[in-house]
Order: sequence, then C-alpha cells, then structure tokens
Amino acid sequence: MIKKIYIIFFSFASICHAAEEIKKQTDGEYVEETPWIHDFHSTVSDSVYMSAAWFDEFFTEEGSAQQNPKVNARIRLEWRPRSRDWNEIKARFRVKVKLPHFKNKVDLILSDEDEADQYQLPLETTHTQPEEEKFSASLRYMHTNGKNKYTDTRLGISGGDIFIRGRHKRYFNWTENSAFKVEPSIFYFLGDGLGSRLLLEYNFQEDPKTQYRINYSIEGSQSFSGIRWKHGFYRLKHLDAYTASVTSFQVEGERNGERDFVVDNYTVSYRYRFNAYKKWLFFEVEPFLEWSEIESYKTTPGIAFRVEGYFYKG
Repeated sequence: MIKKIYIIFFSFASICHAAEEIKKQTDGEYVEETPWIHDFHSTVSDSVYMSAAWFDEFFTEEGSAQQNPKVNARIRLEWRPRSRDWNEIKARFRVKVKLPHFKNKVDLILSDEDEADQYQLPLETTHTQPEEEKFSASLRYMHTNGKNKYTDTRLGISGGDIFIRGRHKRYFNWTENSAFKVEPSIFYFLGDGLGSRLLLEYNFQEDPKTQYRINYSIEGSQSFSGIRWKHGFYRLKHLDAYTASVTSFQVEGERNGERDFVVDNYTVSYRYRFNAYKKWLFFEVEPFLEWSEIESYKTTPGIAFRVEGYFYKG
C-alpha cells in the first residue's frame, strides 16, 4: 500500500514539473496555433454554433432582425486510476446555448451527465461509486439573475426520465472577506417522484490569492428512504496567472434511513490545475486518498488526470 501511494505522488510531482517546463518554454505566452489545433477548435466551435442557430430560428418572428446565439461547450477527458481500478477512463461534454430570441433568459443545455444526480458538491471531482453515463437535454428559464440572487426553472429529459426542477440562489456578504450562499431546490422526476435539496456555503477570503470554503448539502426524495448529506472543506489558492490549486476534504453519508446514521466515504485530495499551450486548454492533476464503506474503510489511493477544452462562439 505504501508503495502504491509513493508511486501516485511521484507521478503527481513529475506532472507538476512537466507543467513548469511547458510554461518556461512558452515564457508565459501562448504558442502560435498549429494548423491542426486551430482547425480542431474551429470545427467544434462552428458545428455547435450552427446547431444553436438552427434551433433558435424556430423562435424567430418573421421579419424580425436576426440575432446570433451564444454558445459555450466543454469537452473533458479523464483517466482516474486508483489502487483497485486502473481502467477508469471517461469523456464528458457539456454544451450551453443562450437563445437571444427569448431575451437571453432561456438556455438550451446538453450534456452526458445525469440531471437526477445533484448530490455532487460544487468543487467535488472524485467519486467512489461507478458513474452511469446518461444523456440529458433541458431548457432553462432564468426568472431572476441579479448580483445577489438567482432563480431558474429547468425542464428536460435525463436518462429517459422527464424532469422539472426549480432552484433559487441567494448570496449574503457579511464583511469584505466573508460571504454566505443559500441554495434550495425542488425537483420532480416521473420515475423517481418528488425531491428537494439544500446547499449551504460559506467563503472566507484570507488574501487576494487564498480562499477557504465550507459547504454542506442535504437531499431527500421519494425514491430514497433516508436523507443524503455531504460536507466539503476547501482551500483555494491562486498560484499565478496560469495555475491554481484546491486542497479538499469531503465526508458523506446518510441518515434517517434503514441504516439510521452512516458515513459512506471520506476523501482527501489536492487538485492542481494549469492553463498551457492554448488559452482554451486546461490540464489537471489530482492525487487523492479515499476511505469508503464499500472497501471497509481501507485506504484507497488514486490520481486523476484531466484535459479540458473550452469552445465558444457568438
């Protein structure tokens, strides 16, 4: 076990060193785009944009001026080996289209993430349970989009199940360095029934480059006998203009169910993210340790490697 942990963290140190070499070679500037990189980025951006424009035309009044939709897409590749599973490779995508003919209050969202699974915390990246890939498509209507509050309703389909969800966010600034967020939501799935979730989050800005964050979520639904809960503790560090890190500790479990109160998993991780080569290309390395109920709380080391590309137009 000690040998596996050593190998994982040695790999992490090697990747960080490679990242520094990339930045040194580019001398803080993005290198000139090679033809195939430029063509790939343009092709993905253009194809997504044309699909969005085609969709938006259905809501254009005859004789009105044509307005171009705004499109943002994200493609992520991830390899997440751990001590008992070295074959976990995933590809993820998410496309968001802002439709101007709805006065920019309606988004079309397409992704391969399950909309029924809201249990993940905002900064969480590691998972103990196998993730089932489900395509989802939804329309989101923004009722309120202000500086300190946000309300939206989302209607769509996920994994073959139709759903509707309403969400409200509210921000409270106690001092210049402290902020608190409350995010209740209620949802209904035809297959799983009615459910609700509450997310609480506190942020403390220690200095311009360091922030501490604590969040807590609780969720219940008709499809689950108990209540799921999760805590997250984070230290966010802005290292320089191209790199950042997140040190985190998460604990999750359930209560008021058939097993009463139980802790499912503990996770400690260090996430190193850097932007290199292109301004739209990001890399991540995240070594982590898990202690899950499934593995009888044995130490399970792992590391995640990610590459994310962002495509936009409009």
